[in-house]
Amino acid sequence: MNFTAYHQPIHKEELVQLLACEGEEEKALFARSRQLRNDTIGNNVYLRGLIEISNICTKDCLYCGIRKSNPHAERYSLTDEDILQATRYAWQNHYGSVVLQGGERNDTGFILRIEHLLKEIKKLSHHELGITLSLGEQTEDTYKRWFDAGAHRYLLRIETSNSQLYQKIHPQDKQHDFHTRLQCLRMLQKCGYQTGTGVMIGLPFQTLEDLADDLLFFKDMDVDMVGMGPYLEHKDTPLWTLRNQLLTQEKRLKLGLHMISCLRLLMPDINIAATTALQAIAPDGREKALEIGANIIMPNITPVAKRASYQLYENKPGMDEGNEETTRQLIESIRQSGCDIHPDSWGDSPHWKTKQ
Repeated sequence: MNFTAYHQPIHKEELVQLLACEGEEEKALFARSRQLRNDTIGNNVYLRGLIEISNICTKDCLYCGIRKSNPHAERYSLTDEDILQATRYAWQNHYGSVVLQGGERNDTGFILRIEHLLKEIKKLSHHELGITLSLGEQTEDTYKRWFDAGAHRYLLRIETSNSQLYQKIHPQDKQHDFHTRLQCLRMLQKCGYQTGTGVMIGLPFQTLEDLADDLLFFKDMDVDMVGMGPYLEHKDTPLWTLRNQLLTQEKRLKLGLHMISCLRLLMPDINIAATTALQAIAPDGREKALEIGANIIMPNITPVAKRASYQLYENKPGMDEGNEETTRQLIESIRQSGCDIHPDSWGDSPHWKTKQ
């Protein structure tokens, strides 16, 4: 594979070849994606303090540990003070941004509560903290309300761009509709958000061609940020029964890193997260992602007592680390990856800025 023209669009056949590469080709891929990241947007890493506000969810996705039909999930919802205390920690420790993530709800009380919290976060941080939301499918009016209240980035993962595969990993009903998901992504862009999405890598029934299409989907959608990682199974989900048909976790990790490198070649100026799912397979999984082109990391600053209840998959790391230890370890690991932390910065997507 010739990487000299890495600024040019990559075709599906080339992406499939890169996703499967090994040995010297893999080393060349990783080196080129790292160099392209450094040349295009620099080697700065931006922190997003992740706050998992609730595991109460109205969806029943077949892969997710907090699906509404899981009777073993210990449901919780953080208090406003819990959330504001976590955001205050992020602000005082120079994170620059926070992410409010939670199970999907669209009742009026929830919508108004998020709007109130957004305004309070802006107030307590003197409008210095950036805010990303990851709260699922909503109406355009809700997205607009939250944008006007202070959110400026939104992550809504498509999980797979193959509509048939999407149907296989979701219940067959109107509440889990692929085209609704697509419509929500377009609404987020219309409302002015820096719009992010992502996929699971190594799903049952998934092919390299599917993953290549996912990468091209990101480009066609003109997204500003991507958070993707290996699919990790959960014992209290229907897809658990297919675990023996999956790639090994080590192969899923390798494929996840290839996806990050290929995406950096395809979209040099977007934000790409080094996700926790990588760390769940290998302790240095996130650092490996930073080494090859990722530039966002999301330390978990949810109150420790609630972290174990927000388990989308098995063996989620960092369940009992305090915020101070999490921050210390992150700073050290980022430095070991050869990157620099950019404190007190929103870390807006350079790709998004070019569209303004």
